[in-house]
This record gives sequence, structure tokens and C-alpha cells, in this order.
Amino acid sequence: MPLKIVRAVLMLFGAVSGYLIGSVGYRELIEPLNIGFLPDFAFMSIAIGFVFSLLFILIGFGIAAPVMDAFIHGTRFLENRLSNVPLRGLVAGTLGLIAGLVVALLMIPAVKTLPLIGDYMPLLITLVLGYLGASLGYRWRDALVALPETVLSHMNKRQERRPRREPSKMAVAEPSAEFLPGTRPKVLDTSVIIDGRIVDIARAGFLEGPLIMTPYVLDELRHIADSGDTLKRNRGRRGLDVLNDLRELDVPVVTLNRDFPEIPEVDAKLVKLAKELNGCVVTNDFNLNKVASFQNVEVLNVNELAGAIKTVVLPGETMQVEIVGRGKGQNQGVGYLDDGTMIVVEGGKDRLGETLPVVVTSVIQTNAGRMIFVRLED
Repeated sequence: MPLKIVRAVLMLFGAVSGYLIGSVGYRELIEPLNIGFLPDFAFMSIAIGFVFSLLFILIGFGIAAPVMDAFIHGTRFLENRLSNVPLRGLVAGTLGLIAGLVVALLMIPAVKTLPLIGDYMPLLITLVLGYLGASLGYRWRDALVALPETVLSHMNKRQERRPRREPSKMAVAEPSAEFLPGTRPKVLDTSVIIDGRIVDIARAGFLEGPLIMTPYVLDELRHIADSGDTLKRNRGRRGLDVLNDLRELDVPVVTLNRDFPEIPEVDAKLVKLAKELNGCVVTNDFNLNKVASFQNVEVLNVNELAGAIKTVVLPGETMQVEIVGRGKGQNQGVGYLDDGTMIVVEGGKDRLGETLPVVVTSVIQTNAGRMIFVRLED
């Protein structure tokens, strides 16, 4: 049905435009020549108009399907491109486009007075400044979208200090805030928030507060959550969900508005902040771990904690193992402990899906982790 409508519109447009082109072209180009052997000029004008009209009708009929396909593919392409652009990018790009068009509108009256090129420059300036505005707006999307928040933040600083919230909520501390004696602040980095295991550790009571959040880590999380890459976007949103989960715990979570403008990297800012607070950094990042340790800042690494609490087994112990796969060796089966440690079962190749009693024969530590070798219990 849409194709029939497009075809009818193009044929109607072709009929009208063809008649006008034929008749007007004949009157303007052929009639002034005053060729004697041609019949009545009025009749010829109408006849040629009808011939061109018929020709353009056939052209409209023929190009209807390609035009329809091109429109559909173009629409889908534009939709796919826009769906991968974060919302803040669309907003910033639109604002930049509007700004560019406003500047072009202000320049057009002066440009029109130029000789020779005055009639063509307005269109060129409009296109160029509109494109530059949209491009620069998208490139500076983070700063543009964060501008209202920054202005409100500066306005709030002029107001009186608000009373501190309950520890279980996301409190906001002043840059000069001091913490209760006997507590050691723990500065959270982006990796440990996205990882999410810190919620379970804090819920179990193994992590006391206060937990320190910083504006630059929050900005990094928001930037990841707005990424055009699906995997990064999901990781960023998971990190924001983890922050909301931390707020519901009894461990105090404090956002500390203390920045170090002279330091561009987020990791370096976290290390300096932890050193000034006489606190420690909570992270999963190997490089941040090394940098903080080099500067004599204590680090709590969740990965190291996970490795430290893995189940300890000794040769000769017995356990129950579910065989879930075949091993690389002949007649070997594979199972796993609850912490993910791989168990290689000798003689378990043909016992897939069964939970069997086994005896530990050896434990091997590799770069990829720990492996436990067992045999079926007699």
C-alpha cells in the first residue's frame, strides 16, 4: 500500500512538472526562433507539454520502488545510528546545532552584501556552522550536560551547611570533613563498585565505614552508563545499582567533595585522597593496587580477599563432587567447588551429571588459579 501511494504521488508530480517543463521550455526556447515550418505555436506548446508530462509520468512510475527502498533503508540506518548515541549526546548535539544556526543567522545580513558571492554564502554558512555546532556539542556533551549541575552546586555552597544525614544514607561531606575517632575511611574506586561484591562483604559485617565516594568516580560511572557500547553501558548501570544497594546497608557511605584539579587521573586522585584522610583504597584494579602500595597507602583488594577465603583442602580428604564435564586427559571428568575452583576427577569421564564421593590426591596452584585432582572413592 505505501508503494502505491508513493508511486501515485511521483506520477502526479511528474505529470505536472513535465507539462510545465515542456510547454514553458517550448515557449521560451523554440518560439523565439520563429521557425516557419512549425505549426501553430500554441498547439505545439500544449502538445510538447503533454509529451513531457507522459515521459515524466513513466519516470515517476519507474523510480517509485527504488525511492521507497532508499527511504526505508535511510530511515533504518538513521534509527540504528541514533539508538547507539547516548541521550546526553543527542541533547548536547541538538543544543550545539541550535547555537550554530543562531550564529549563522546573525552573520547572514552582513554576508549578503558581499559582491558576487553574497547570494550563495548564506546557505554555505548555515550548513557549515550548523555542522560545527552539532559536532562540538556532541564532543563536549559531558561538560554541557553537567553544566546545570555545576551551577547548582556552586549556588548550594553559598547556602548554609545542611545537617549531616543519617549514616545509612548517602551523606555529603564538606572537603574539610573529619571522621569519628577510631574509624578509618575507605575510598572506593570505580572497579570495585562495578564488581558488586563489596555489597555482600559489607552486608556480612567484614567492612566497616565510612565508605568514601568521590564526584569524579560518580562522573566516571555515569559516563560508562551512558556509553554507546552495550557491555560498558550495562557495567555502568550495574555500578549505579550497587551504590543504591550500599545506601540501604548500616555502613555509612559518604560523598566527599574534595578534588585535586592539578591531578588529571582519577586513580591518582583516589590515592592522594586516601593519603590525606589516613585511609585506604578499596579496589580490584591491579595497577591502582601497585601505585597505592608504592606510595605507602593501604589497599583492600577484593580479589585478594576472595582468594584468601577459598576452601582449603588437603590430600586424603573426602568430598562430594558433581561431575559436569569431560576433562582434557583420558578418562577424566571435571567438577567445581562453590568458589569456582576446578576439580579434575580421575575415572569420572563416564559419570557425567552424577554427584560422587571422591578423595583428594593433589592440589596444584597455577597462574590461572588453583586445581584440585581427585579420584573416585573406593
